[in-house]
Amino acid sequence: MSMAFTDEQLQRYSRHIILKEVGVRGQKSISAGRVLIIGAGGLGAPAAMYLAAAGVGTIGIADADRVDLSNLQRQIIHATQDVGKAKVQSAKESMNAMNPDVEVAAYNEWINAGNIRDIISDRDYDFIIDGTDNFPVKFLINDACVMLKKPFVHAGIIRFQGQLMSYVPGRGPCYRCVFHDPPPPDAVPTCRQAGVLGVMGGVIGTLQATEALKFLLGMEGLLVGQLLTYNALTMEFRKVKLGQNPGCQVCGKTPSITTLVDYEQAACDLRPWE
Repeated sequence: MSMAFTDEQLQRYSRHIILKEVGVRGQKSISAGRVLIIGAGGLGAPAAMYLAAAGVGTIGIADADRVDLSNLQRQIIHATQDVGKAKVQSAKESMNAMNPDVEVAAYNEWINAGNIRDIISDRDYDFIIDGTDNFPVKFLINDACVMLKKPFVHAGIIRFQGQLMSYVPGRGPCYRCVFHDPPPPDAVPTCRQAGVLGVMGGVIGTLQATEALKFLLGMEGLLVGQLLTYNALTMEFRKVKLGQNPGCQVCGKTPSITTLVDYEQAACDLRPWE
């Protein structure tokens, strides 16, 4: 990497650069990195802010929603004056206010089977963050990333609980290996129905950002083959070992899912693991 940091950039990223695991070379890897965040809500908001602060060179953010007052309890990338504004525009403004070095690509559209390949391929993103709040899109993101050989991190939050896992092509199970198929519509309560502690997005979303940074830095220890769960009431983290399913419909030896489809919406973002 031939890019040279300015004195201002060296100062901005100095706390990274003094880490022996990062250094100038690692910060250059971060600055050359391209991360796509799908969803500018409770998970995507903190992930986007920390990736921008870290100096990730290109950050894509996809969401067709507008900022609502009820979002502000947890979606820290938006402010009161942003109510009614497109979330991706609000997010872009906040990220660039944090760090003008970052190129933000805003996709003001809902992710679906017809556009996900084009959006992922638009900047040839290195890593995908699933910050969505519904099962059909989570399965769509998984299937697209498996087919396009793109690593991603899944997460979900509801009430006082959260979970996340990472997928890296050829190294472990995908989301569908573990959860198989979307649940029937209305089978799982939505966050609107069940509620969510606002800080849950911060805890789990920043862990997603951590996975992205570790991937860009080439570090070991990603949550591949592991589901990390968090209970805020008991302040307990747990790791559950996950195995790859040889008969998985999308990443197995003889996949039966070879094209992307849109499933019927069943809202919310966490399947119980207990």
